[in-house]
Amino acid sequence: MLDTHERKPRGFKKMVYPQKKYYRQRAHANPIADHCLTYPKNPLEVNWSQYYPEIHINEERTVKFLDIGCGYGGLLVTISPMFPQRLILGVEIRVKVSDYVIDRIHALRKAQPGCFQNIACLRTNAMKYLPNYFRKGQLEKLFFLYPDPHFKKAKYKWRIINKNLLAEYAYVLSVGGIVYTITDVKDLHEWIVKHFTDHSLFQQIEPLELESDPIVEKLYDSSEEGKKVTRTQGDKFLAVFRRVEDPFLISNLN
Repeated sequence: MLDTHERKPRGFKKMVYPQKKYYRQRAHANPIADHCLTYPKNPLEVNWSQYYPEIHINEERTVKFLDIGCGYGGLLVTISPMFPQRLILGVEIRVKVSDYVIDRIHALRKAQPGCFQNIACLRTNAMKYLPNYFRKGQLEKLFFLYPDPHFKKAKYKWRIINKNLLAEYAYVLSVGGIVYTITDVKDLHEWIVKHFTDHSLFQQIEPLELESDPIVEKLYDSSEEGKKVTRTQGDKFLAVFRRVEDPFLISNLN
């Protein structure tokens, strides 16, 4: 706070950050519906420079971390300074929420020149268009923080983790890539673990190994949903998986 004898310099402008109250909308969206989205035909058509204008994009320096259903961008902002050499992207299907994250990132870049240049957000439907944006094996890390549980059995097909989508996640992840999941719904946690462990291209990472991963502790409270669960003293269920080599290919090589 300024001392009573201090004066703001001439031309001083207070940094204005976007306020969530102006970007509110329904908590969930129907991922099966037609959301009138535009999307590239293939990853070669994506102009990543428009999302990371201060970074020279090339085949090696491209998006490596992806937060699916990034909400209000808490994880993006949290891990941005932790991995300054990695380009991190959040995707969100809700219009106003994605608008908020985009405006938030612009405000942070303006307030702290040189910082937060490695994070961006775009509006898309991850259940439909991931292969349109990412090459095979491009990503190193995938994040699913507090995804919509879709409690009714008739809507289980809307869950962001399902048998068909795991094939796409395996496609865009490099071998050795990591998938981080966390939820406050035990039934959904069990669903997630079952689907990943049943899939031949994923292997669950044991808790002892996770102790040395600096990202794990950030998963609990970096997002708005995580903070809400903490306030209500709810449970949080973590599960992390590694993309492994195709056992069919290994057996053929042997």
